[in-house]
Amino acid sequence: MLTRADILSVQEFEKIRSSKQKEILQLKEDRRVTVGPDITFYFENIQTIWWQIQEMLRIENGGDEQITDELSAYNPLIPVKREKSYEISATMMIEINDPARRKVVLNQLFGIDQHIMFELQNATIPAVGIDPYDERNRVEDHKTSAVHFLKWLVPADNIGAFLSEDAYLTINHPYYSFKSNLPLPLKESFKADFEVMN
Repeated sequence: MLTRADILSVQEFEKIRSSKQKEILQLKEDRRVTVGPDITFYFENIQTIWWQIQEMLRIENGGDEQITDELSAYNPLIPVKREKSYEISATMMIEINDPARRKVVLNQLFGIDQHIMFELQNATIPAVGIDPYDERNRVEDHKTSAVHFLKWLVPADNIGAFLSEDAYLTINHPYYSFKSNLPLPLKESFKADFEVMN
């Protein structure tokens, strides 16, 4: 979890931003997975969330009150180790440039967050919403959000298989059924996350 002590002032951040940006962009690229034509997952860790908070503060320059708000909003996205499992978290984005098509697809994909999982050789690990009270599927107009915040709880006894065997990020929604193999750079990044969590 990040605290105020971890956050640089806008002035301090500006001094290191250009040197840090290349590292963060590479990390984000390693942690990005596209599933099908319209959906991208950006897997988060403490570094990506720290960068996101600093960038938000830099853009909006909202002072102390904004720091509190950003920490409250983004800390739940930082994966942690639980008693018998490791968290993985991601921001999922439905990315469609055409407004007319986007409206149709967001209506079709109502409830998509309940159709996302990791598939291992001998296990299936479903995604769950980070905040169950955060309404990402709007019942009143039967529409899903273009952005979802998700977590997976990988049992500790599945970590070895998760990192060493083929693992797939799968969506099996009736209107959107695709899967992608998790690439090695992402798995290596997850491994580093798990080591930090211990």
